[in-house]
Amino acid sequence: MTMMVDMPFASIELWVDYFKEVELPVLRHTAQQIDALRADADKVNARKLAGIVLHDPLMTLRVFDFIKARRGKKQSTDITTVERGLMMIGIHPFFEHFQNMPIIEHQLKAYPKAMLGMLKVFARARNAANWSRDWAMLRRDLDLEDIAVAALLHDYAEILMWCFAPTLAIKVKDRQTADHHLRSTVVQTEEYGIPLFELKLALAHAWALPDLLIKLMDPEHAESPRVKNVKLAVDLARHTANGWNDAALPDDYRMIQELLHIDHENLLRRIGAPKEHILAARTEETPAEPGAPENP
Repeated sequence: MTMMVDMPFASIELWVDYFKEVELPVLRHTAQQIDALRADADKVNARKLAGIVLHDPLMTLRVFDFIKARRGKKQSTDITTVERGLMMIGIHPFFEHFQNMPIIEHQLKAYPKAMLGMLKVFARARNAANWSRDWAMLRRDLDLEDIAVAALLHDYAEILMWCFAPTLAIKVKDRQTADHHLRSTVVQTEEYGIPLFELKLALAHAWALPDLLIKLMDPEHAESPRVKNVKLAVDLARHTANGWNDAALPDDYRMIQELLHIDHENLLRRIGAPKEHILAARTEETPAEPGAPENP
């Protein structure tokens, strides 16, 4: 039984040591889908299996760890996408290794509020991954899947806290809900003892995640168009989770439009905004007819 953390560790090194020892759980649905395919492993291809893995950020982390362990010593280049990794390690070794995995729903059975909070982060991560892939395609970036994976994993430290430090994660969420102006790094440092972006990067290095993925998640490289792609998708997913009228969205839209060189209505269509927002954008962007009076 995994020991839950109900008091912050004294240093980031102790947090890293703790997470290096735990076994990451996966969603029940993830485990069920993998088990359903196991009997027909000969008919399963890497793309289909990758689609299941990439629906679950913690399963994605587990696969990258397995890829690292199976890499040949002569292999000098990182495997940065799940599908390529599955092709390298093979379908049968995958099914042999990933059996009887711990289940998130079991681990958080006594913490329903934490389970809900974690599922919301999962949903945000999937939206961010989908949007970042679409924008990378629009930008004609060749590393579509790397960018999507980086967006999917961007907030994995928050997911870990929901899973392994649920009482602390609930405190953080409650404080942010009570005060929308409270900066995330401040409340995280006060409740966890560290800001989560520092834990994310420390764990990424400790787990030897691919260098490209670490760079795409690192705010130090914020001026890179690829890093902007990931960060803006993550921000948009976080803000739309609060509703399509969230006060931060206009700034998100402006920065995304600058990155993609598209107009407001086109962006709203691409991200699946509600129809009324798209219609409002069309009205705002329609130029006034010649001779029409201007608004006072």
